[in-house]
Amino acid sequence: MDRRELAAFLRSRRERISPADVGLPAGPRRRTPGLRREEAAQLAFISTEYYTRLEQARAPRPSREVLAGLARALRLSDAERDHLHHLAGTAPGPPPGPSREVRQSLADLLNRLPQAAAIVLSATYEVIAWNPLAAALMEDFSALSRRDRNLVRRVFLGPHPEGRRLYGLSDADAFARTSAQHLRATAARYPDDPELAALVKELLAGSGEFARLWESHNVCAEPTLCKTFRHPAVGPVTVNCDVLDIADRDQRLIIYTAEPGSRSEEALRLLSVIGTQRMNVPG
Repeated sequence: MDRRELAAFLRSRRERISPADVGLPAGPRRRTPGLRREEAAQLAFISTEYYTRLEQARAPRPSREVLAGLARALRLSDAERDHLHHLAGTAPGPPPGPSREVRQSLADLLNRLPQAAAIVLSATYEVIAWNPLAAALMEDFSALSRRDRNLVRRVFLGPHPEGRRLYGLSDADAFARTSAQHLRATAARYPDDPELAALVKELLAGSGEFARLWESHNVCAEPTLCKTFRHPAVGPVTVNCDVLDIADRDQRLIIYTAEPGSRSEEALRLLSVIGTQRMNVPG
């Protein structure tokens, strides 16, 4: 265990996270860059005293559970998580939960698709990246909290779960079934992820339909090749749906394109001009 390097690494990761990144108020008297030690400790579910000793290179070797909490609290990438384990003298194990880190090359690709709406989904159906046309077609994801960017939560526990008004999707019921089946497979891959376990528990308690789908134990879903969004400003937009698996991150890139020369292509062009202005997207 390299206590000094571990202490310096934790401090550097803590200081790069703003309070807003984790839903905390900045406050008028905050002098510390990034999070305070007590905030990092709270997010990692450890005592402030122990976390302080870690940053002061005075603590004993942290357990795997503590390292997992630190990695989650400090929003470490997979490479940073492995580095944290090496500094602590512990061999890194498999990722405790689905990756939310989007490769820069993938983020750049989204913005190079001006005529297509594209999003990146994590293994838990959280929208973790999107391009401007996707925001115009679906909604402005930048205005939502992490919690509200989870599409499986939205489809089962949203304002109108029974009416399936999620972006006016023509296949909303099929999407609900598919997302439940994918989530069950995801839960098997990440049995130790507390955030994923909490999501499943919330869905089971809040949606009888999700509970029935979960109890079916189905994990295979038919791909959706075409769907229609009913947009409040431009009307129905029918698009082809292509899903590309990002295997090393357990993520999916979803690209929506309209048939050339179709009314839907014209609607997407109009949305690229309108953007997210004056939009009242149904939930």
